[in-house]
Amino acid sequence: MMEQKATATSHKVLFLNTLAFTVCFAAWMFNGVLVTFLADNQVFDWGPIEIGWLMGIPVLTGSIFRLPAGMLTDKFGGKPIYGSLLFICAVPMFLLSKADSFTSFALCSFGFGLAGVSFSIGIAFSSVWYPRERQGTALGIFGAGNAGAALTTLFAPTLLNRLTDNGANIEGWRQLPIYYAILLAAMGVIFFIFAENKKPASSTKSFRQMLTPLKNVRVWRFGLYYFLVFGCFVAFSQWLVPYFVNVYYLPLVTAGIFASMLSLPSGIIRALGGWLSDLFGGRTIMYWVLGASVIISFLVIIPRMELYSPGRGVMAKRAGVVTAVTPGAISVADRTYPLKVKPQNLETYDDQLLVLPTKNAWQESIVEVGQEVKKKELLAKGVTRIFFQANVWIFAIFIILLGSVWGIGKAAVYKLIPDYFPDEVGVVGGMVGVLGGLGGFVCPIIFGYLLEWTGLWTSCWIFMCGLSLVCLLWLHLTTQKLMKEKHPEDMKKIEQDKFTIVEDALKE
Repeated sequence: MMEQKATATSHKVLFLNTLAFTVCFAAWMFNGVLVTFLADNQVFDWGPIEIGWLMGIPVLTGSIFRLPAGMLTDKFGGKPIYGSLLFICAVPMFLLSKADSFTSFALCSFGFGLAGVSFSIGIAFSSVWYPRERQGTALGIFGAGNAGAALTTLFAPTLLNRLTDNGANIEGWRQLPIYYAILLAAMGVIFFIFAENKKPASSTKSFRQMLTPLKNVRVWRFGLYYFLVFGCFVAFSQWLVPYFVNVYYLPLVTAGIFASMLSLPSGIIRALGGWLSDLFGGRTIMYWVLGASVIISFLVIIPRMELYSPGRGVMAKRAGVVTAVTPGAISVADRTYPLKVKPQNLETYDDQLLVLPTKNAWQESIVEVGQEVKKKELLAKGVTRIFFQANVWIFAIFIILLGSVWGIGKAAVYKLIPDYFPDEVGVVGGMVGVLGGLGGFVCPIIFGYLLEWTGLWTSCWIFMCGLSLVCLLWLHLTTQKLMKEKHPEDMKKIEQDKFTIVEDALKE
């Protein structure tokens, strides 16, 4: 049964849920750093597609089991389900330290990927301890456990370097999964000792009755939103590590720090997103979130690039014999043609902060001394170089903004769920979590194939921009439909006003 007011026990359980979720999320994102480290050090011969699969497999497990985990939580309460999960995940995490092939690595990853179902358990278990008007804030605070992804990307690369003596003892990487397994088991002990159990009103329903809300298309729409704001967040929490290594040639540790710029603010700001959703409503917040996601994704589509194009050349104004050729001039008979000299600082552009594309133009001789040329014959070809730096710091700022926007969006989606399905938060939240988690599984694989097909690392942002636009359009069309159903007179007046404005503009 849902609490009528928050109590000290509510806050204690929320704290334990959030702490356990942080640990589980750190374990869930473990492969993002470890697989990149092993591939970069050629411990295993994995290409982009294998890396994408290994990053996606834990996310797949943590996604497909979210619905049954949410149903079990609604049926039996969060304490036994959450505590058991932590112990179960510790076993395959420990076995990962023994993996010596893609198959064994994939199987262990499938096992510890169950840590991802902690989200649907925690959402259902946290919501029953708070009244409806405070659930957005409570679930936003719980969702801050997403910061576990940042803890892994921030600290795991440094730990790997220390455990392997900076690559001198490469097999030292096998100690890290053992540390994570101990952390999971320890959190399981803490949870069983200090948490208190509570069930929702729907716990008396049969499993078949609990699945009834899934017939509502609204559940699937919420799932698509969550596919974007959570699934893509999960995908990029892992994908950004190899992204920074390959695009900006950063060391693994530095790449992990930059990648955490997405996950750390996204986790922390989720609590703010819950508060804003309580204040303004989940739908209003989602409008802003999806609009911002379209804009930011579009801004980072342009790749780091260097283009060479024909420029303005130099033509002979009269016929004659070439008497001298230097980098700065060409002499034909008694006439000298000055040339633009190629700049010497082309190779040092990365030392500068370039926001916009930069152009360089110069001219290169295509004639030789003693050569006879005709009037209007080309003496020197023009070369134009366009360089776009896609500066790493500017890119990082966009990443922070996008992570923050998605963090607010995650809270907004889970504010909408108890608003529309107050007694089926575990089931609906579990299904939405399944769809969101599938985004974390599918996207790294899609990114890998897009990279193979296009050769562009920024192809992933094209996909993000398109997905964000689809979500925004679906939200807008649904809102318009609801407004017409609930407030037909107001919508009719708005449409008439729009028609009048267009008609007046045409007359002018």
